[in-house]
Amino acid sequence: MPITVDIDVMMARRKMSVGELAERVGITPANLAVLKNGRAKAVRFTTLEALCEVLECQPGDLLRWALGDTEPDPGPDTDSAVEPADAAAGPAAEAQA
Repeated sequence: MPITVDIDVMMARRKMSVGELAERVGITPANLAVLKNGRAKAVRFTTLEALCEVLECQPGDLLRWALGDTEPDPGPDTDSAVEPADAAAGPAAEAQA
């Protein structure tokens, strides 16, 4: 999973248990565990906001993008470069933008 959840790191820094954090955020310990262990498919902004408020941190302290074992995208192939659609359309496309 390219998004890594670091809630456990912030909990350790704040010396806070799962039960205490769940209670203060207003979610069940089971749902917090799902989020904390990276098994959640989504997180509500209200939940993220509450986590940040309780843990006194920024969203980036809790969530980060990590490539993991995948190789980085090499980018466009220079041998078959394609002109962007707007550039090919000419001044008319720029006037609409």
